[in-house]
Amino acid sequence: MIRIVRYTGIAALVLAAGACGRAGPEPDPAAYKAEIAEWRAGRLERLLKPTGYLTQIGLYWLEDGNYPMGSSAGNRIVLPGTAAAHVGDLVVADGAVRMIVAPDVAVLDGERAVSDIVMPADTSGEILILSHGSIAWSIIERAGKLAVRIRDFGHPFAKTFGPLPYYEIDPGYRVRARLHYYDEPRTVAVDTVIEGFQQFPVAPGVAAFAIDGREYRLEPTISGDWLFFVFGDDTNRDDTYGAGRFLYADMPGEDGEFVLDFNKSYSPPCAFNDFSTCPVASPGNRLPVRIEAGERFEPYLHYSGDPGRQKRLRVSPGPP
Repeated sequence: MIRIVRYTGIAALVLAAGACGRAGPEPDPAAYKAEIAEWRAGRLERLLKPTGYLTQIGLYWLEDGNYPMGSSAGNRIVLPGTAAAHVGDLVVADGAVRMIVAPDVAVLDGERAVSDIVMPADTSGEILILSHGSIAWSIIERAGKLAVRIRDFGHPFAKTFGPLPYYEIDPGYRVRARLHYYDEPRTVAVDTVIEGFQQFPVAPGVAAFAIDGREYRLEPTISGDWLFFVFGDDTNRDDTYGAGRFLYADMPGEDGEFVLDFNKSYSPPCAFNDFSTCPVASPGNRLPVRIEAGERFEPYLHYSGDPGRQKRLRVSPGPP
């Protein structure tokens, strides 16, 4: 059985078994530095892909009805000026989305021209991205709600993005942790950057670890073959993204132990645009310490569809 809980206060939990400390044996310094450099290069490469987060320029939530798309201001879904005035219509009915292309407008599925096509949501396991010039769109589903995500493969923000700022590599933030399993996995309610919208991943237990001799705890969730952490810390106030950062770790061994490497922590998609649906760190997953490792954040790394907001953008810090 899996039960839904709302988790709070994880960092203050007292566990029967002690936390683990520094991961050992110590990695070769040169090899470890090369490993982190390779990870950082891969991180930037993934961001810069056409389907990475940097090309996202719009997100429209859909209900049953007709949604004209195009560059004309009269459309319900307004596209950049490079698009035709009326590209076509998204027709939403009974949980299905159909794209009907306007006459004499070129819309492609890969290299194949389409005129009338059903667009499955990303949760179906089939990803369909339609394009019109450099503008592209796909359907996503989050907690049973449908939305169309708009991209611009020629987006200037993506072309001029970077570099990503990082803390200095510190092997002291590569620690050995122990997962204390729940009696049963729990479905937990996690807030997102969209007010009122939650995600419900499964948490297997609580991870305990030590930094500089002090014990801390975080609750991960399961993401494929990985443990996934959404955590906050005191750097969110001034040096990292305010909603927290992400971190993946290998599944534990039979003894429940695994390596937690904060040098591989990174900003969520919502750090870079207004059009993502990422989870934020829960109060219980906010560490009362500065984790000065991994990816930092600067306001210039964020794109907003509101030009005024783009100029004055500042990320609010998370709660202390």
